[in-house]
Amino acid sequence: TTEFGERASMAGVGGGDQGHRRGGGGGGGRPVPPPGRGPPGPPPHHPLAGKPGPRSQPVDREKTCPLLLRVFTKIGGHHSDGDFAIRGKEPKDEVQIYTWMDATLRELTDLVKEVAPEARRKDAVLSFAIVGKTYSYPNVRRPDGGSKALGDLKFEIGDYLDVAII
Repeated sequence: TTEFGERASMAGVGGGDQGHRRGGGGGGGRPVPPPGRGPPGPPPHHPLAGKPGPRSQPVDREKTCPLLLRVFTKIGGHHSDGDFAIRGKEPKDEVQIYTWMDATLRELTDLVKEVAPEARRKDAVLSFAIVGKTYSYPNVRRPDGGSKALGDLKFEIGDYLDVAII
């Protein structure tokens, strides 16, 4: 059984400078409005909101370089937020996996089972939590059959995966 808990934070949306372009044609054409103008779009999807965001795009694994996913396993429950508070002092029970953003929790479960004998028990439950950059997260759990990909779960490169083996 696979369960997913998300520890997440809001990410700011930055804006860039927008310049004006001049239209072609005869002398002194009319300015064209910069791109991005108009009515505001929908607010960004918060990772803890009820409705899921769009599915992540599949990755061409032959052409795309994999990312390094740092996975921390713990028997009996998740690590505390304090365990990740200081860079370089993360928990010692780390597994490093090279994977892609379209990797599903089912794929990651199989990889964890290869290195953690406790995860191979028939009654074992793996609970996944994303540990992001600010380390102060609500601990929300929701069942997942393993079909969600890292990209669907708002995982960002540089985040950790905390896996409780229950």
